[in-house]
Amino acid sequence: MAETITKRNPAEEIQALQDTIYVIGGKWKLPIINSLCNGNKRFREIQRSIPQITTRMLSKELKEMEMNKIIVRKVYPDSPVLVEYETTPYCKTFGTIIQAMIDWGKEHRKMIKED
Repeated sequence: MAETITKRNPAEEIQALQDTIYVIGGKWKLPIINSLCNGNKRFREIQRSIPQITTRMLSKELKEMEMNKIIVRKVYPDSPVLVEYETTPYCKTFGTIIQAMIDWGKEHRKMIKED
C-alpha cells in the first residue's frame, strides 16, 4: 500500500508560526493565561500573580487577548462594578502546546545548568 506524502508549504507554515507567536508570544501572554487557568479572574488578582507586570501592560495584553478570542471579559453590574476575565474554550486548545513548552523549558533549564 503506497503512503501518501503531503507536500509541505513553507510559506503557509511560516505564516501559521507567525500567527501563533503573535497570539501567544511576548513576555506576558502565557503568564496571563497561566494565571487565569490557576483561578485568578479579577484584574488585581491576575496582576498580583505575575511579578513585575505593570497595570498598563496587563490592560494592553488583556485587550489584545480578548480581541483574539483567547479570553472573555465579563462585567457584572454590581456596586461597585465587578469585572472578571476567563479563558475561552478556544484558549483551552493551547493546553497541550503550553504544557509542551513548560516541559521543554524545564528540560532546557536542567541542560544549561549541567555545564
